Amino acid sequence: MSGCAIQAAPVKPAAPTRIVSTAPSITETLFALELGNRVVGVSDFCRFPPEVMKLPKVGTFLKPDAERIAGLRPDLVIVSAVSSDLDRRLTTLGIPFIALERARSNNVFATIRQIGIAAGVAARAEALVHDLESRLANVRRTAAARPRRTVILIIGRQAGSLTDLVAVGRDSYLNDLIAIAGGTNVLAGAGMPEYPRISMETVLRLNPDVIIDTVDMGDTEAERHARQSANARLWAAYPTLSAVNAKRVYAATTDALVVPGPRIVDAAEWLAALLAGERPR
Repeated sequence: MSGCAIQAAPVKPAAPTRIVSTAPSITETLFALELGNRVVGVSDFCRFPPEVMKLPKVGTFLKPDAERIAGLRPDLVIVSAVSSDLDRRLTTLGIPFIALERARSNNVFATIRQIGIAAGVAARAEALVHDLESRLANVRRTAAARPRRTVILIIGRQAGSLTDLVAVGRDSYLNDLIAIAGGTNVLAGAGMPEYPRISMETVLRLNPDVIIDTVDMGDTEAERHARQSANARLWAAYPTLSAVNAKRVYAATTDALVVPGPRIVDAAEWLAALLAGERPR
């Protein structure tokens, strides 16, 4: 998509000084644009950078709380177009806002530009996009020179077991990241949903070179590293899997993987390192 924002209420001409974000990707973009000192409220799930943990919370990505938002006296609210009815309520309250389309790998940079324009830092946004595009192009070039490995990326399962698996399919942000990093998602075939439910029998049949498990990630980097051994023990029960035999089963240690924003390059670099058999930085 070429345009990623639907402006449903006028934004004041002056650069806004009190901004509310309703999604982690929006919050991370604002901080990447050096606008953290203007952010007065964030979603319940915003955790990066660490400073956001001290900011007032305004509800979830899908159900932001209009009353909480209004209480923060914002002069700009940045919302997702899928947020339930928030645009109508903000319009009624006379609060300026922009509503962004769902973030995907092909519109992350357009979203950064739109946020930059709305916040009055368009030139800063262009500079950030240029830097990210250059880094992402380098990831693609490096990955293209390496053998492609097949991948299954697990995003859901019963805690402590390998049942009720949910994986990454086609037409998804994470599927795009796998391709950028030089992998081939074995669940990206025609007819596959965005996030298919699969069984261990399916994993055994497809037998990928690499398995990445994002479940039980924890809220902090320390928690994610601590849980890697428990994750590895679950998969070790299936030694016939190529990924298990080659020790290419990885627990997710970065939450950048699940936030389609400025850390898209960090996520792509992390995935590319795993696929190359290297220790991610």
